[in-house]
Amino acid sequence: MTAMHQSASPQPRAMVSAGRLWAGGGATAVVAALIAIVGILVGRGLFGVEVLAPKGAGIWGDASTFWYAFGAAMLSLVATGLMHLLLLFTPRPMLFFGWVMTLATVVAMLAPFVTDNDLGSRMFTAGLNFILGVAIGSLVAGSAHTAVRTVPAPRRY
Repeated sequence: MTAMHQSASPQPRAMVSAGRLWAGGGATAVVAALIAIVGILVGRGLFGVEVLAPKGAGIWGDASTFWYAFGAAMLSLVATGLMHLLLLFTPRPMLFFGWVMTLATVVAMLAPFVTDNDLGSRMFTAGLNFILGVAIGSLVAGSAHTAVRTVPAPRRY
């Protein structure tokens, strides 16, 4: 009975341009690393807040500045990989990606509060993590929108 109500024309399929998605992911990684560096410079230089390292380490801090920026870049690539998998295998990839990114950003914002640093340092680091989460999520999602193309399904005779 259901065969009588099926559409005569096959449904279009979504094709993912992996090159376009991963190029956007690479660009997102660069942006995220730069946001982390700018955030650390603003926190330490303008506000004198301890972000990742004590004030005695100077505005640039120590090696942890590099690792924070590197981690932000790597998390951008992880988010791109997740998006790629979601695009290939889930029915509503953007919805699932939005939930994952929102929850991951909340975790990143709460993480500084388990340290013994002063409240200002914890608040600033949580804010920086929020900005990074929003930037990574929106840039990867935007790249995914441009990487997905709808193509007509082949006709069956």
